[in-house]
Amino acid sequence: MSRRRARAGYFEPVPGGGAAIALDEVEISILRSLTVQLLELIGPGEGPAGEAEDPLAQLFSEGPSKPPDDPALARLFPDAYEDADEASEFRRFTENDLRARKREDALVMVRVLDSGGPVLELTADQARHWLGGLNDLRLTIGTRLEVTEDEHDEIYRLPDDDPRKPLVMAYLWLGGLQESLVEALGG
Repeated sequence: MSRRRARAGYFEPVPGGGAAIALDEVEISILRSLTVQLLELIGPGEGPAGEAEDPLAQLFSEGPSKPPDDPALARLFPDAYEDADEASEFRRFTENDLRARKREDALVMVRVLDSGGPVLELTADQARHWLGGLNDLRLTIGTRLEVTEDEHDEIYRLPDDDPRKPLVMAYLWLGGLQESLVEALGG
């Protein structure tokens, strides 16, 4: 990655459709820790396909038919249909792929974060993975905080001694990163 100048904490567009951001060591550490925790939550999946694996069987492998019990996972892997039977059928054939995509998004984030700083430059493809990963992090933290549209403004007014305050700060910070990445890619 090149060592270009970027504004601290805000993504800026780079030639070729990517984005760059300057993060300090603490920000990189926090973002990496949150992303690794997300990977742990999503789970290891089926593992990489080896020579012994039948690619055709893998293509038609079935996933879970019930929504996850964990509210954060249920938010990341919601039912696609209101009808329970349709939702179950759809989930069986899509959740494994969705988990794999979310895992890949998070892994791309970790790889970029591990590439060194303070300026991280994302290719267009990496930026798309980051958008997905940042969104998944916000959904997970928002679910843990029980953020709803009705109560969203309340998180801005938490007293400093509230034990949720650090998580709220992470949630808001991730939202700012996500918004600046969207703007950098759209501008």
